[in-house]
Amino acid sequence: MQGFRNGTNREGAVNAITARNGSTARASALSGRKVLTRQQKAAVIVRLLLAEGAQLPLARLPDQVQTALTEQIGAMQMIDRDTLAEVVDEFCETLEQVGLAFPGGLDGALSMLGGQLSDSAASRLRRLAGASSTLDPWQRISGLSADTLLAVLESESTEVGAVIMSKLSVARAAELLGRLPGDKARRIAYDVSLTGNVAPDTVLRIGHSLAAQLDAQPMKAFDTGPVERVGAILNFSAAATRDSVLQGLEERDAAFAQLVRRAIFTFTNIPRRIDARDVPKILRGIDQKLLITALAGAKGEDATAAEFILANISQRMAGNLRDEMASLGKLKDKEVEEAMAAVVAEIRTLEAQGEIFLIAEDEA
Repeated sequence: MQGFRNGTNREGAVNAITARNGSTARASALSGRKVLTRQQKAAVIVRLLLAEGAQLPLARLPDQVQTALTEQIGAMQMIDRDTLAEVVDEFCETLEQVGLAFPGGLDGALSMLGGQLSDSAASRLRRLAGASSTLDPWQRISGLSADTLLAVLESESTEVGAVIMSKLSVARAAELLGRLPGDKARRIAYDVSLTGNVAPDTVLRIGHSLAAQLDAQPMKAFDTGPVERVGAILNFSAAATRDSVLQGLEERDAAFAQLVRRAIFTFTNIPRRIDARDVPKILRGIDQKLLITALAGAKGEDATAAEFILANISQRMAGNLRDEMASLGKLKDKEVEEAMAAVVAEIRTLEAQGEIFLIAEDEA
């Protein structure tokens, strides 16, 4: 018994003995004493561990198992020391024979594998689990991206939105509330005040319904939308190619072409979309030779971008760059475009890392 008390596998022990769903298994007849059922033995082990101050993960068990265990503990009275020793010895002997334990059920397997599965496989398995799933759907919903949650909030009623907001962390809910249209944000905030009497089962059903809707959505082959993909391609295309493609898009789909234009960021856009205070940070990551080539070869609107860069660095550095630019001979257009593409690539990298933020065209 002392070995059991000092063991390190108490959590696994309790899970193993209580996860049998209340079924009655083989009872070991103790000589001259009352025969205990499997439920009663589980109650004895749980009572013993609690007496030693152990923290038991009973909340992870299905509700019906928790209920059955609690009722059994409430129905039991005193047992003698010999019976206690027999129960502990039998349990330890059974436990020592266990080589490897599995979580049990599809829900447990999904929880254990976590992020090891592909998105498509995990989505398919969640659909198979369906409404019978015992996993908490709100854990998955809370982990969704802000953009996904925002789309859900905009499509659902304000009552459902209030429940979603109540299940999220305060910081996450505040972020989403600030991105919602003013009227919808106000109505959701008001409906939060009406959620005081919502039953836990109702909240759970809403969570399962939302999770089912998310799982029913077809998997996307691409991480970004068509506008972002076309814009990214044209960002690194030659100016002549970019202008030709945009002209063709204008003729076929003017609305799509307009969205692509907004997604494109080129050397020309630097003065309108870069905060002047970020210019020194951007230049630190660019090869000096490429920077000088881009600035020296800038013409037309690109020349305005070059002057914007030179105007927002120290006078000494700007003077050195101008001297270097003046010493360059005639530059080939291809060299200039490659140098400008390197500047744009550095800006995109810093934006992706959250080091800088591009100013939206509308704000500009």
